[in-house]
Amino acid sequence: MKIVVIGGTGLIGSKVVERLRKAGHEVVVAAPSTGVNILTGEGLDEAMAGTQVVVDLANSPVFVGDAVREFFEAAGQKVLGAEKKAGVGHHIALSVVGTDRLASSDYFRGKLAQERLIRESGIPYTIIHSTQFYEFLPGIIQSGDKDGSVHMPTALVQPIAAENVADAVASHAQQAPLNGTADIAGPERTSLAELAQRFLRITQDPREVVGDPSALYFGAQLQDDTLVPLGTAWQGEIGFEGWLRQSEFARYAPRE
Repeated sequence: MKIVVIGGTGLIGSKVVERLRKAGHEVVVAAPSTGVNILTGEGLDEAMAGTQVVVDLANSPVFVGDAVREFFEAAGQKVLGAEKKAGVGHHIALSVVGTDRLASSDYFRGKLAQERLIRESGIPYTIIHSTQFYEFLPGIIQSGDKDGSVHMPTALVQPIAAENVADAVASHAQQAPLNGTADIAGPERTSLAELAQRFLRITQDPREVVGDPSALYFGAQLQDDTLVPLGTAWQGEIGFEGWLRQSEFARYAPRE
């Protein structure tokens, strides 16, 4: 098949491109650096010509404010419009577990707007809801730093490694559309505060984590189950220590 991967130079996109090419598909990497702009439409029609599947991994450059929703709506309209003209038969988008449970978050509202466009487009689709990536853990921790300690929600998380996200996305790209959603997650479920403390201890960071049920997650209040799948989810096999061994923090990882 000819498969267009939007955001194909990013953390997940580059891994998805590698997997699909190894499987023998013709893969077009769609990104500003390759001459494809999903906001202006530049290069989109050319990229979509003869395409069977589009994998949309583009992400908003900002995470707060109306600009998040505006990005996803503008990009979605351009991409889906180009797909309709080209007769694309399967649109795949990567979204977030809990999107429909966190309307207080500007980012999640933006993802909801993106999902709504996909469902109403008339194009067969698969929306993959992923839990948080392990790769984002340092940034999540930093967001809670206050005067030398880290204030983290006690809500549950079930992080997934980027390698496993790419496995799931590439697999769905080679299957029939679900015309629905699929949840993916990592193998270990714990509280965000406990995971943050574990990471800081292993990486020899002296900060202490303060577990606080009312602590905000990028400005939003969490319930215990907001960020974890409520039903059946595909689970990647890479847990916390496995991710650590292949990350930039590998020197801290316990030996197998």
